[in-house]
Amino acid sequence: MCSFAVLLKKYYIPDTWLLPHCRLQFSRMAAGNAPSHWQELVSSFLAGARRPLIVILGPTASGKTGLSLEVAKWIARKDDRMSPFDRAQGDMRSLRCAEIVNADSRQLYRGLDIGTAKITEEERQGIAHHLLDVLDPDEEAAAGWYQSQAEETITSIRKAGHVPLLVGGSMLYVSAVMDGLTLAPVPDPALRKRLLREYEQDAGETLYRRLTQIDPESAGKIHLRNKPHLIRAVEIYELLGGPKSKSVPTSELRSGKKDEQKMCTNNEHDLLILGIKLPQDVLDRRINERVRQMFADGWVAEVQSLLAAGYGADAPAMKSHGYREIIAFLTAGEPASLDALQDTIAAKTRKYARGQMKWWKHDPRIHWVGPS
Repeated sequence: MCSFAVLLKKYYIPDTWLLPHCRLQFSRMAAGNAPSHWQELVSSFLAGARRPLIVILGPTASGKTGLSLEVAKWIARKDDRMSPFDRAQGDMRSLRCAEIVNADSRQLYRGLDIGTAKITEEERQGIAHHLLDVLDPDEEAAAGWYQSQAEETITSIRKAGHVPLLVGGSMLYVSAVMDGLTLAPVPDPALRKRLLREYEQDAGETLYRRLTQIDPESAGKIHLRNKPHLIRAVEIYELLGGPKSKSVPTSELRSGKKDEQKMCTNNEHDLLILGIKLPQDVLDRRINERVRQMFADGWVAEVQSLLAAGYGADAPAMKSHGYREIIAFLTAGEPASLDALQDTIAAKTRKYARGQMKWWKHDPRIHWVGPS
């Protein structure tokens, strides 16, 4: 049995969450809404939802994994208290348990465990988890591919009579599911290989001229030497028969401004969105502590193992935050010390966490959590 103290340490579950009856309170971002227990929110939601999807989001190191386990276990306990009549109904208002769907783009990869804070088999406590360890480090994790995989998984969970929990902090991946975004097509390996050869022939000169003709809007935003973006823009045109700049409707993109924000309605899901929000100084401290714990747990050795397995710096997974910095440290000696490396990664992680909150902060659908 996994020690709860281990989960508390690894996933930074706030001490106040351990009060009797899990007295975690939520407050709506909009002023004037009284705080509610998350159990009340979930119970009320499941009583009326026929296509439920509970989303748990928040910045890195905020405690999403810990909360998802608590919600899943609470749903199971609630079912144990149902009357035989309610349990016999068998509709979506009498769901028996919850299953967790990963929405962290880096946790899709096999071998990226320590640096992504991936939950272990033991820590899952028997709760089903999906979309973990489904890609090799040299495979592309495209948002469009993830969206289709997540939707298929969520549908399967519901057919089994269970509640899907979408849990993660990858902003585009979460929004792709809960907002039903129209995304660019999944990369085609054969086409990608051909375009890469074309680029290498003259350092992208011909490919860029072609892009200026077929999609001048995208060409104006992409530098000739930006090989990945240039190849992807041409690839999208060939797959769609249209330009990259038209592949995602602008009405589906957030502007970052409250009065201009545009959100989609995904009619495939009845949504309850729970977000974790902590004081900035608390979150920064947790990020710093998490990075140092990851190094103590063997993050550098994990990267060395991946490199030894043949996954170089150009592999999609190895470009992940933290992994690329460790590779630079191992191959070029930059920065000069492990302490400096940890400080660099922690600083970039804090910046990323701020970006996550900026993405979500004006979304009025989110019930934000704060310790009571």
